[in-house]
Amino acid sequence: MAGTIDVVEFELGGERYALDINLAREIVEMMPITPIPRAPAYISGVINLRGEITNIMNLNTLLGLPDKDVRENQKIIVLVPEAAKGNNVGIIVDDVSSVRQVAEADIEHIGAGISSEFSQFVKGIIKVSAEDAEKKRKDLIIWLDMEKVIADLGSGSKNNPGAGIVHESD
Repeated sequence: MAGTIDVVEFELGGERYALDINLAREIVEMMPITPIPRAPAYISGVINLRGEITNIMNLNTLLGLPDKDVRENQKIIVLVPEAAKGNNVGIIVDDVSSVRQVAEADIEHIGAGISSEFSQFVKGIIKVSAEDAEKKRKDLIIWLDMEKVIADLGSGSKNNPGAGIVHESD
């Protein structure tokens, strides 16, 4: 019997993406973000989310995608602290489409032959059912490995990119 995987589907720059549902703590409406001076470009700032300081990252910048103007339906997906080494982190997305259950048979894993800086952060490509594709939506969803994306920040690969993250103990 083939298993299923639960993901949160969201949009960035007109493309469809997903992340593991167990990494998402909650989804909140966009709110004012306080910028952090001298933070890396991918750190939009911090918010006070029910008494907790939460770092907000711009996923477009983080993934090297073109950053567009603020969109009306933007949301913040707040990740579980375990996904971000114990830190409170949220990512800005254009919109959250749905929570989706995906059959493992509908996931195409990227082969070793396809290599780019971005592909190391992709768990696979989700093929969408025919009725969804008939709604004139793109029929592929890029399944991101958010744990790898966040872990890469701490590697210091981009002039100490973890420098902008505010820790609760600070």
